[in-house]
Amino acid sequence: MEKRRVVVTGLGTVNPTGNSVEESWSAIKKGVCGIGPITKFDTTDFKVKLAGEIKNFEVDKRLNKREARRMAPFTQYALYAAEEAIWDSGLLPSSQTKEDGKEAMPYEIRIDDENLADKFGVIVSSGIGGIGIIEQEHDRGKEKGFERVSPFFIPMSITNMAAGRIAISHGLKGICTCPVTACAGGSNAIGDAFHRIRDGYEDVCLCGGSEGSITPLSIGGFSSMTALSFSEDPKRASIPFDLERSGFVMGEGSGMLVLEELEHAKKRGAKIYAEIVGYGANCDAYHITAPDPEGNGAKKCIELALKDAGASKEEVSYINAHGTSTHLNDAGETKAIKKVFGDYAYKIPVSSTKSMTGHLLGGAGGVEAVFCVKALEEGFIPATIGYEKKDPECDLDIVPNEGRNKDLEVVLSNSLGFGGHNACLAFRKYKD
Repeated sequence: MEKRRVVVTGLGTVNPTGNSVEESWSAIKKGVCGIGPITKFDTTDFKVKLAGEIKNFEVDKRLNKREARRMAPFTQYALYAAEEAIWDSGLLPSSQTKEDGKEAMPYEIRIDDENLADKFGVIVSSGIGGIGIIEQEHDRGKEKGFERVSPFFIPMSITNMAAGRIAISHGLKGICTCPVTACAGGSNAIGDAFHRIRDGYEDVCLCGGSEGSITPLSIGGFSSMTALSFSEDPKRASIPFDLERSGFVMGEGSGMLVLEELEHAKKRGAKIYAEIVGYGANCDAYHITAPDPEGNGAKKCIELALKDAGASKEEVSYINAHGTSTHLNDAGETKAIKKVFGDYAYKIPVSSTKSMTGHLLGGAGGVEAVFCVKALEEGFIPATIGYEKKDPECDLDIVPNEGRNKDLEVVLSNSLGFGGHNACLAFRKYKD
């Protein structure tokens, strides 16, 4: 059976570099660092002082403030980005009036075509969901008794609720699920949505990832396992591929895509940003937190994505690396790319936008997919900022400090997660 083509028709994001696709992409192109001192809690007794926090977040700009109070931050961010993506796609009715005669809030506008609603899925990942709510309600339970915790505690904290809330808001009745694969989750969500549309299960999917984990317990946990950078200089904290890299910087936010079957998109005259053509997913089966230092799992994952895309190695013109700024990840990922592409690896720009956003865990793949699609659309490769000292183990073209213009054909996005999870997405410049 001939496989259906799948295209990107909507984009949305909120992340440390901006609260919309336009704002964030403009900052990314300029090499703006979104990392700064943690303001969400007192870090006096913490070694970690920096994170990639969202700035000037006005949740009621797109969501009902009362309902937003019943959502954990990761769900707020997911809905906020989803609203942008779904409105950008043009799939929602232009307006709907409620019983009281008032125009509905954007998140309350439902798909009015039942056939479309039944074939419209939601696949949204998060790594650790409402961890801040768990901390908050545990403290309340210890103080007042555990049967006095909020009645919204469970639905606020469970990781699938971002996907569920998006589907409920717009009446989306296709698949609604939440892959939880640590830092590969956002890419797994997009890849799973791609395959479901390609194989005919859905016609449209809202997909991506979200995270809101800049909390004392989360920062403390990652700090105790020495995964985070202790640098107090925002310009030298998240420094992927640099010889002096010492750990990742926690970020927060969400990235969302609307994927759509090509003929469905063309029939309604949708704007098409790019085509998604390949998806690879596998496991290192090596260690609970460390990647395979030889990059063998990541290598096979990239090869799976290229095979799925029917793309040659020479068509790849940019790789958005997982590039976390940890020693093992960056060295192992470099080896993986070399093993896949051989000498051609040195001709492929390989940058890490985590140098600007920090690491959004389950939200990373979604945000980085947005950047990949924009890179294809505009022919621009983002930089790896903050780079100063070359590491012989990371000797590819990492686009140091300044982005560049280049016509792009196929772009890859790598995501690697604790537990050995690997995911790779392949996007191609759209051609009818």
